[in-house]
Amino acid sequence: MFRTALRNVLAHKARLLMTVLAVMLGVAFVSGTLVFTNTIADAYQKSSAKGFDQVDVAVRAKYQDSEGDKLGKTPDLTQSVLDKSAKVPGAASALGVVNGFTAIADKDGKLIGGGFRSEGGNYWGDKDPRYPLKSGSAPHGRNEVAIDAETARRAGYKVGDTVRISVDGPVLSPKITGIFTTDDGNVAAGGSLALFDTATAQKLFAKPGAYDEIDVRAKAGTSQAALKSALDSALPKKLVETTTGRQLADDQARVISASMSGLKQGLLVFAGIALFVGTFIIANTFTMLVAQRTKELALLRAVGASRRQVTRSVLIEAFVVGTVAGVSGLVAGIGIGAGLRSLMSTLGATVPDGPLVVSPGTVASALAVGIVITMLAAWLPGRRAAKIPPVAAMSSVHAKATTKSLVLRNTLGALFSAAGVAVVLVATSMDGSSGQAPMGLGAVLLIIGVFVLTPLLSRPLIAAAAPVLRVFGVSGNLARQNSVRNPRRTAATASALMIGLTLITGMTVMAGSLQQGIDKMASSAIRADYVVSMANGNELSPHVYTTIKSTDGVTASSPMRNAPARINGQTEFLTGVDGSAIGKLTDLKVDNGTFEVAGSRVVVDADLAKSYGWRAGSSFTAHYEDGKAQKLTVAGVYEGNEMIRGIMLDNTALAPHQSDPSDMQIMVKTAGGASDATKDKLEKALGTNPAIKVQDKQDLSNSVAQSFTLILNMVYGLLAMAVIVAVLGVINTLAMSVFERSQEIGMLRAIGLDRKAVKRMVRLESLVISLFGGVLGIGLGIFFGWAAGELLGAKMATYELVLPWARLGLFLLLAATVGVLAALWPARRAARLNMLTAIKSE
Repeated sequence: MFRTALRNVLAHKARLLMTVLAVMLGVAFVSGTLVFTNTIADAYQKSSAKGFDQVDVAVRAKYQDSEGDKLGKTPDLTQSVLDKSAKVPGAASALGVVNGFTAIADKDGKLIGGGFRSEGGNYWGDKDPRYPLKSGSAPHGRNEVAIDAETARRAGYKVGDTVRISVDGPVLSPKITGIFTTDDGNVAAGGSLALFDTATAQKLFAKPGAYDEIDVRAKAGTSQAALKSALDSALPKKLVETTTGRQLADDQARVISASMSGLKQGLLVFAGIALFVGTFIIANTFTMLVAQRTKELALLRAVGASRRQVTRSVLIEAFVVGTVAGVSGLVAGIGIGAGLRSLMSTLGATVPDGPLVVSPGTVASALAVGIVITMLAAWLPGRRAAKIPPVAAMSSVHAKATTKSLVLRNTLGALFSAAGVAVVLVATSMDGSSGQAPMGLGAVLLIIGVFVLTPLLSRPLIAAAAPVLRVFGVSGNLARQNSVRNPRRTAATASALMIGLTLITGMTVMAGSLQQGIDKMASSAIRADYVVSMANGNELSPHVYTTIKSTDGVTASSPMRNAPARINGQTEFLTGVDGSAIGKLTDLKVDNGTFEVAGSRVVVDADLAKSYGWRAGSSFTAHYEDGKAQKLTVAGVYEGNEMIRGIMLDNTALAPHQSDPSDMQIMVKTAGGASDATKDKLEKALGTNPAIKVQDKQDLSNSVAQSFTLILNMVYGLLAMAVIVAVLGVINTLAMSVFERSQEIGMLRAIGLDRKAVKRMVRLESLVISLFGGVLGIGLGIFFGWAAGELLGAKMATYELVLPWARLGLFLLLAATVGVLAALWPARRAARLNMLTAIKSE
């Protein structure tokens, strides 16, 4: 039986090749994902570990928790703490670290790096061991800076050049005195690093005389643990905490691993989808292969082979196919992993250098996926073939499914579908976070139910295409009859395409609806023409607001200034605004009272008001960061949204309690409204600052939508794998269908059907099956997109369902294209059959 199984594998090379390809694509996706994420994670971890080579123990300020009406705060690491750290037994040296956001402009004035990865810091003395100088010398004074070698290379800077730099206020133009090398992970990931002398860095980052961290080196022979113990004894435990360099590297590695796990899981989800789709094709292929060899298997049964031996022979075939596909998929996956890393570099998202990581786990996963998936998919067809009595198989009276099996299948499909719809509908009425798990469960149940019901659905849906098929005469009628001749095979083939289009359609509907909701939110809640903010989301210097307010053409402006306060024992963030201008810059619906921000009168969003039981006229006491308290009165309750929410009060009431005020954003209204000329004027007034963004309403909407647009594009790319697998499935089905119907096609040719008509018949059959899968997929996708939107709509009042008809039409066209392309080879093969040979075939 073993030799027979191997002979059968070799006897069906062409047909099994597409099965191998289907499995290989899924395995390649899984192994490529593992190789890519493991490689990136390993490179970052090694890079971050190098970054802590100069640190044996790090001293950091310990956050003081809030107590009662007293706000929590982080104490400063002063020069005295640095001096004490340097003098503890076992310490060789202590170095003060200062850091903060620093934007570097290229020679065209554009921001270098990813904004949030644009860092600044201090260069310690004339020779900082953390940053070896590649050329030049250490910076001294406000007008000198050193930059990292990678940023210098990308922007074309060299020692002696003047560079435009911004921290949070005016643009600086220091001279580059030095270019240094660094193992900093942010720089390796495409960011930038600018270093000033320590005194300048402390002033620029608003920490005069203070440090963010103190890095202590141990003397030879002193362990990190011993040095940590000595520092713990010498420094006040209530104010500072110490961490060894080894622990810092381990913590950083865990953070990187956790961040990569999300990417890995996301990619593996799509790999699973490709495998799920591939499973249908493999099962379909083995069903047809076994059906074609029914007489052969029956003969084996007649000469003494048992049911188990027949099933085992089919599983041996599947094992061989799975092993070949697993090995080839692993090799292809290594190439995919390398390609993805190169693609990231091409897109500007550079990563640290390092070798490709092909772990034993990746190899084991690839082989397990290839072999196990293939054997599971082949088990049912093999078992079904083994149960056929030898006499019945030889007489070919075994093929039709019994009425009992059809009733059972349709009943199970209806139950799964009904349960899925019910669970999804229940999930839509739940809270956003609590409804996610039920939504996922309902989606899985519904997809399984529709898949089980697909043979039943195929007849009426394909029958609906009969009027169009009649236009093509005999070829069209034959194509329709062939499509419904074996509903299970048609269903399995169409389901592969259905799943891919369900996900694509669902994501597209949800993304389009979210974009509409965001656009509506921006246009309905904001009257301002522009919103000014930092490129990395950090806070703006008050100087920016002063500059904007005095710019010609600005009719109204207000900063949005966040400040913590203790209210009823809870920490809340107040939003300081210009009370006289905020009403002209926003358009928020007031549910209760009036929108009045002046003196001690404030407005509160409805959710916060509900949590505290406030209404117009209610009073509460706010305890500010300087320890003083003020009684505030609620003038009105407004409907907040993702852009504007919280407690708004006038900056004249907030400013006396802030030692270092800063703004999250500034709203601006101009006399001429939003235009390119006005935007250019504002940017020039701010010194064409690379760190500051000036955005109109559309820019705001696009920036919010950018993240899920990127995700959507990734989904399209990843699901292309599932579509490719679906194409292979249609080709496989048609090729085997042509093989099964060789005698029938020969008879049709003999009675006058020419080669063109035969080709047309196969193509139309493929087109009908693909469109059937496309219609099901788009229908399910719209339903899931609506359901997910209902879940999101609970958190976004402006959310509304949008059906992108143009894209839906494009997806249907995609399904039709899949059908046409998949039919090219089977149709050509059918047309080239020798009619006499075909008639004599069994």
